[in-house]
Amino acid sequence: MSESATDNEMPATELPLSHFNGRSVALALGSGGARGLAHIGVIRVLEEAGANITAISGSSMGAVIGGMYAAGQLDAYQAWVEELERTDVLSLVDWTLSGGLIRGKKIIHKLAELAGEVNIEDLDIEFTAVAVDIDQGREVWLDNGSLYDAIRASTAIPGLFTPHRYRGRTLVDGGLLNPIPISPTLRSMCDLTIAVNVNAGEPYAQALTKERKAHDEDDSPGLMDRIRELMDNFSKDKTQPEDTQPGLIAVLVQSLDTMEAAITRHNLAAFEPDLVISIPKTVCQAHEFYRAKEVRLVGEAAAREALKNFRPRHNHWRDR
Repeated sequence: MSESATDNEMPATELPLSHFNGRSVALALGSGGARGLAHIGVIRVLEEAGANITAISGSSMGAVIGGMYAAGQLDAYQAWVEELERTDVLSLVDWTLSGGLIRGKKIIHKLAELAGEVNIEDLDIEFTAVAVDIDQGREVWLDNGSLYDAIRASTAIPGLFTPHRYRGRTLVDGGLLNPIPISPTLRSMCDLTIAVNVNAGEPYAQALTKERKAHDEDDSPGLMDRIRELMDNFSKDKTQPEDTQPGLIAVLVQSLDTMEAAITRHNLAAFEPDLVISIPKTVCQAHEFYRAKEVRLVGEAAAREALKNFRPRHNHWRDR
């Protein structure tokens, strides 16, 4: 039994094993900050269902989870991230005011500590991290070289994280142009392509967990309260009433979410993956990495529901 097993999990025998057992799967893991922790739950359920994940592409947080899985270190990453408290998340933030608010070096060093130095071409699973070259205004697929450089580039949210200079390019978050990178998976000869959208608008019938209720009732200052306190000095016009203007962080995040949602709808219609697993964007805010366990459990529940209702479109799938 994997580390993600809980008393509330559906037994693996209730999953549609006849559809997935031994089938090769390409995963497209979408961007979405802490909501991307739901990707862990999706991967766990696919493993239980017997899927053979042979290719992964990811943007932003999708690149983090996909990269750690491809490196064989998702267990270690999950164990670490699910122990994080609010103060731990804040301690990983290395502030700067040069090109962004956060350098991101502490986070990447932690990933390297968990998995060691690794190149993408040496992984057993095909992996592509998607970034954007802001000088050329084009999408970049990072499928060789340092795994951590690829992840750092793909997660460089403009305005929050400093751009990553790599191979003569200035790279930022892949979600700007490809928030659910299905296109890189088209190179893989897989039986099934699954896209995971962690910015879905539709509601999902999942009650708040005890962990989330406990956090909501916690009177201690939250991470974003402390960030807002810092950023309000830069982002608010002091001549305006304080409650009439959203802060810089809120405007930036909401703008990115709106843009990525529009691109996601276009990509899903254009590339038509075999299955889309949707995680509601209301599951948590983008910065709430201290809610990792509950977000992962929502990912598991959404994946179980999607697999339960999945019906293959192709005869060759049913006939194998």
